[in-house]
Amino acid sequence: MHELSFQSEDKNQRYQELLLQIRTLIEDESDLIANLANTAAALKEAFGWFWVGFYLVKGEELVLGPFQGPLACTRIPYNRGVCGQSWAGKQILVVPDVNAHPGHIACSSRSQSEIVLPLINASGNVAAVLDIDSENLAEFDQTDARYLQKLVEIIARQHFQSRTKTL
Repeated sequence: MHELSFQSEDKNQRYQELLLQIRTLIEDESDLIANLANTAAALKEAFGWFWVGFYLVKGEELVLGPFQGPLACTRIPYNRGVCGQSWAGKQILVVPDVNAHPGHIACSSRSQSEIVLPLINASGNVAAVLDIDSENLAEFDQTDARYLQKLVEIIARQHFQSRTKTL
């Protein structure tokens, strides 16, 4: 069993510590669901955000995967809501005020800001998205985007991208 510990209150330092711990936690585990579950738990523990979870691409929908927090929307159509828009655009979306964001899907009225990051597979397609919600307005910034991008790249390399190149 792993136990996370953080020495710093500084956001940059905390992310650096978290990335090292996540890398160690998932490097020897081949099961995607187990690694997504532990990653969601580690993020929630490290930062105390309202909701942290993954949605997996299944056909033309995102389907709820491992998460930490209250009940969530189970299915999100392509290009709908912040998660669907991140999927469609293959881009990180930082939403300082979800109530002002066009097309936001309110799974909980307590969510006030959000960051969503796509996990890209070897074919260049989105295989999943990481969705994080906060009860605070403007919780997420470019520091979060930068470090969370590194985190999703670690997961994508482990599960969605080929480790060997064929000629």
